[in-house]
Amino acid sequence: MLPEDRLAQITQRFEFLEAQLNAGSAPDKIAQISREYSDLKPVVDQIDRWRAARDGLAEAQAMLADPEMRELAEDELARLREELPALEQDLRIALLPKDAADARPAILEIRPGTGGDEAALFAGDLLSMYRRHAEGQGWSFQLLELAQTELGGVKEAVARIEGDGVFARLKYESGVHRVQRVPETESGGRIHTSAATVAVLPEAAEDAQIDIPANDIRIDTMRASGAGGQHVNTTDSAVRITHIPTGIVVTSSEKSQHQNRANAMAVLRARLYDMQRQKADAERAADRKSQVGSGDRSERIRTYNFPQGRMTDHRINLTLYALDRVMAGDLAEIIDALTAHDQAARLAAQE
Repeated sequence: MLPEDRLAQITQRFEFLEAQLNAGSAPDKIAQISREYSDLKPVVDQIDRWRAARDGLAEAQAMLADPEMRELAEDELARLREELPALEQDLRIALLPKDAADARPAILEIRPGTGGDEAALFAGDLLSMYRRHAEGQGWSFQLLELAQTELGGVKEAVARIEGDGVFARLKYESGVHRVQRVPETESGGRIHTSAATVAVLPEAAEDAQIDIPANDIRIDTMRASGAGGQHVNTTDSAVRITHIPTGIVVTSSEKSQHQNRANAMAVLRARLYDMQRQKADAERAADRKSQVGSGDRSERIRTYNFPQGRMTDHRINLTLYALDRVMAGDLAEIIDALTAHDQAARLAAQE
């Protein structure tokens, strides 16, 4: 059974927020009220759809007693009995606790793993894949840092992606991505296995409790080092920030030193925010590594097999023989399946 008391509380809260917006709340509160209203609206819409179907079912059952309406009532009952379970399931999903970071922009970090030059080339392929996916979704994709190898592979890439529900959609991408293919650097035609690591971090909100005292960071201005370590723009204004307590190092190499500092601090805040979130997750659930969205960067999550044109996500045993489409940025089917799996697991945990 659905929690009627909770549904009533949500509906009442939504109506209160709607009244506040219509009354013209104080400017300092309007943004917060609007955000909460927007968060609740899809939940309330789902409640309304479920209630309408439930009430329609009761009305159709009452109509069975009228001989003239019986046939119409039976048709309506059949339709609603088929629709109601799906509407109830959709409502249960809508009622699941929301990750506060889901609506945040994401910081995407890609680094090669085992495999030398081939791993760096594959890291570059992944960067292109995510850029194309972002473009297809209408998201903004801003490259903050790019260090390349002499062969054009990626030693490190950091990007900021902004748009509707970016982190909610990309958070399942964190982990080790493995590739099986004949490398461009291999003359013998042998299939090699290489890997790259992807990390997707939510950008810290302005009101997030991320305290970075000035004494905890060291800021260095530097110049990109040329071949083997070149950056997007070779410039004296490149900035490297070291967070002394954790040893985290971030860099940014845009043309403006001021922008570089802002970019590097945003990435640093995202990493510290992610550490904070992961610590809280670990305290809440000892089994978080078994969850799809755990973000464990050491977990092998996916294999891209080029000879067979196959992509396999090992967490949910999903295999697609559409590797060209995946590498071109069409990740919707994978992300939808991962999202559904995570929702099902969280629903099961509540029962």
